[in-house]
Amino acid sequence: MDTTTEFLEKERKDILNAYRSLMRVCYPISNKSDRKEIRKAFEYSLEAHKGARRKSGEPYIFHPISVAKIVVREVGLDPTSVVCALLHDVVEDTFAELEDIRREFGREVEVIIDGLTKISGVFDHKSSAQAENFRKMLLTLSDDIRVILIKLADRLHNMRTLQHMKKESQLKIASETLYLYAPLANRLGLHEIKIELEDLSLKYTEPSIYMALNSKLKKNKRESRYYIQSFIRTIREKLNATGLDFKIKDRFKTVYSIYAKMQRQNIPFEEVYDLFAIRIILNSSTPTEKADCWRVYSLLTELYTPNPERLRDWITIPKSNGYESLHVTVMGPRGRWIEVQIRSERMDFVAEKGLAAHWRYKENDSTFDNTFNKWLGHVRELLENPNMNAVDVVREFKTNLVTEEVFVFTPKGDLIKLPADSTVIDFAYEIHSRIGDTCIGAKVNNSVVPLSYTLHNGDQVEIISSKKQIPKEDWLNYAKTSKAKHKIKDGVKREKRIIADKGREIFQRKARKFNVDEHSEEMKELLAYFKIPSEGEFFYLIGARRLDMEKLQAFIDLKKEGKRIPLEAEETGRKRLETKADFEELLRTKTGKDSDMLMIGQDMDFSDYRFGHCCQPIPGDDILAFFDPDQGVVIHRTNCAQAIQAMSNFGSNIIKSKWTEMHDISFLAGIRIIGEDRQGMMNSLIKIISISMKLNIRSITIDSQDGMFEGTFKVFIRDTSQLDKLLELLGKVSGVFSASRVEVGSG
Repeated sequence: MDTTTEFLEKERKDILNAYRSLMRVCYPISNKSDRKEIRKAFEYSLEAHKGARRKSGEPYIFHPISVAKIVVREVGLDPTSVVCALLHDVVEDTFAELEDIRREFGREVEVIIDGLTKISGVFDHKSSAQAENFRKMLLTLSDDIRVILIKLADRLHNMRTLQHMKKESQLKIASETLYLYAPLANRLGLHEIKIELEDLSLKYTEPSIYMALNSKLKKNKRESRYYIQSFIRTIREKLNATGLDFKIKDRFKTVYSIYAKMQRQNIPFEEVYDLFAIRIILNSSTPTEKADCWRVYSLLTELYTPNPERLRDWITIPKSNGYESLHVTVMGPRGRWIEVQIRSERMDFVAEKGLAAHWRYKENDSTFDNTFNKWLGHVRELLENPNMNAVDVVREFKTNLVTEEVFVFTPKGDLIKLPADSTVIDFAYEIHSRIGDTCIGAKVNNSVVPLSYTLHNGDQVEIISSKKQIPKEDWLNYAKTSKAKHKIKDGVKREKRIIADKGREIFQRKARKFNVDEHSEEMKELLAYFKIPSEGEFFYLIGARRLDMEKLQAFIDLKKEGKRIPLEAEETGRKRLETKADFEELLRTKTGKDSDMLMIGQDMDFSDYRFGHCCQPIPGDDILAFFDPDQGVVIHRTNCAQAIQAMSNFGSNIIKSKWTEMHDISFLAGIRIIGEDRQGMMNSLIKIISISMKLNIRSITIDSQDGMFEGTFKVFIRDTSQLDKLLELLGKVSGVFSASRVEVGSG
């Protein structure tokens, strides 16, 4: 047997073993008929993908088999979903057509495969998801939710094998995963998938940070093991005496959640104290599970002192994604705060499997059914808004994925759930769009408050209305929900149209006698003369009395005298870069090379690109270049929030880039220092920056209180190695507790 034959025979055995492994996973959820269909789907997919290989070099069939395993084991779906997972790429990538799928596997499978095929570009590991494709994906939410659940399984496997992709593809895919799909998994209740997607995304967007935090977390796990076991032993002894049937697990924070907390609170790893939590899971029947959870809470707080500000009761009022649990933080041995999560086995299964678990308990879960359908209604309303483009849809849908909520009540006592930090105007539009349009304020707990008032848990809200009120554009500054924002924008547009109609009448009276009207060629010159983008905006400004009528008269006089008025583009004489291709052509012209790589600092000048004010990258940072038709090429750090959003919506506008020698050019960097407010401290810090490191300081902002100070220094730096050296020296100053880099705009 030659080498090629041996290799193919080994591959055949590996494929067969993978299939058998899938069948073992499927056995508990399937009957004989189901298993027959799964085998048929496997054989169909194997034949369809024959000869195809992934980037790793392995036969393509391993991918649908892996997705099918995730669908069962980690999403918790049914045998039909397994069949669809095995077939999810055949229509898109092979000879198969939908009619073949319907004939072989039936109408239900055809509908799901059709949905998966329509949105294939969204989760395709070969390319970055674009806003329009994402909008198509959302449309399937109302058809069959299994489409998105299977696609999430597809995305998870692609993230697990992302090491085989090119660096730029890794960045695009990881960014869109972090920006949209991890929150979507969380919104659908797939907590375990959500945290794995977050960790894998960080691994590729910030590899050095991921490896450092992962190493520290592993070390902390080893050191904390005895402490955790001792804490659990004490609780177990207390609960054993009650006769309750339970189990206790410990859970450590994930790498991404630690990173997010460090970023959010600007603290080092050593100051993240809640690195682990304890979970108590009760084997209780549905009628008694809530009472049993509160019973455990009572016993726990007899042993340890609870922190009343950290009690989270999601069993009385579950989250909108179906999550139910009782969270309490207690003071454990040696003065350490420990979070304890208390829930039933049913609640735990729903927390792990989310929407898929809801099907198993549907007869007992009408509350979740109502809340999910309400959220789905909001999404559908978002998608059907004709005034929103795809990018707006993605941005607004992102806000709908937030699951932190505030619970408030109507005057009649009805419970209303809104995203955290929602305001009175959000509440008004949640009740009815007409109430929102005419809202002038509210009574919250019998006290009059403005529309911008931020609601808190337990508030009782009564809206105050006026028939004379109309929607105002500044309401958008404090509206949080997409529903309120859409209704406000619609209302403002409606009022603008009324004002614009009045402005059109004024313009026609003024200009008719000089043969200048909205249908004439001179209208383009008029808009260019005023530098106004559209006729609608022009008429609105006239109607709102915000246009200089003397300037309008001057234009009419020029036309009367027969003088030509140049357009704005003719005045500037500059060619505008309208597409990424325009910039790449400029790149080739300047460098004389047929390359799509932007070398920052080489053969280019600062008029060709600019650095993002949001993150202010410096040499040594991982970077990407993003082409914006309005702003040109903007250089971002790869972990910048704006860059992640840009890659999620406009992945095709990313330009490969890297640093070259920048010679004597300096870049502005922000440094935050926290320490003891002692005499001579500022002098010590300034000496290190100005004398030891010979760096220029742009500004210093200091705030001190109770013997402590927090300062932000804006310093001109050559590169990240110089910045790291500076932070090391500052950290060694007596009385300095921490020295870290911050965005230039913060602090």
